[in-house]
Amino acid sequence: MSDVGRMLRGWRDTRRMSQLDLSGRSGVSTRHLSFMETGRSRPTRGMLLRLAEELDVPLRARNELLLAGGFAPAYSESQLDGPPLADVLGALRNVLAGHSPNPAVLVDRHWTMIDSNDGVARFTAGCAPELLAPPVNVLRLALHPAGMAPRIGNLAEWRTHILHRLDRQAAATGDPVLHDLRAELAGYPGGEVTAHPDGLVVPLRFEDLDFFSVTTVLGTPRDVTLSELAIEAFLPATAATAAALRREVAGSGHGPWAR
Repeated sequence: MSDVGRMLRGWRDTRRMSQLDLSGRSGVSTRHLSFMETGRSRPTRGMLLRLAEELDVPLRARNELLLAGGFAPAYSESQLDGPPLADVLGALRNVLAGHSPNPAVLVDRHWTMIDSNDGVARFTAGCAPELLAPPVNVLRLALHPAGMAPRIGNLAEWRTHILHRLDRQAAATGDPVLHDLRAELAGYPGGEVTAHPDGLVVPLRFEDLDFFSVTTVLGTPRDVTLSELAIEAFLPATAATAAALRREVAGSGHGPWAR
């Protein structure tokens, strides 16, 4: 089996699709799919991109698939501080600022904090300095005993939510770094819940406030780096939390967590 064939088979298995399933979606015969996976047939660049699209392969892995097939990458991978991404990152930072006083962070594919708004200071206050030294991993910060964990009122529930989310993300991307991060976080104390709790969303009960999280990603990225960025924003989960935030803003005159 060739490298590219092994990778195609791996992504098909990851997506739990049979050759017949992929054949129906892509319009490629099962015989041809079998030949490509076993190395008896060499896929063209267009075929690899076509199959990667049907398999929902992340852009970074699509480039790796193309390289394994002997082709140049199809997607750029820009530096975060480089000119090509400046306008988009500026717009994302405007979104962060506009979300204040509610906390919001911009993270990469490994949950490394790229930027944050003033509201995040509520979460980071009192956390161990070593957890706040760049690069800051926001999931480690949340669940570490020296981080936010002691102030999370529903730690077992929130910890279970994060671990399940990492499970899904690691399975979807095949990223070994996420598997390692999941193993690390699972080693922290805090417990897990097995029953589905009541409520419409999983809340983050932090100190005396309740939040729920919203994840925003770019809808049409053509750059690997941009495709892996996400904004994790927190909104008041209760009327009492919303009222408390409004009172803090009104009392300070410029927002409760200004740097």
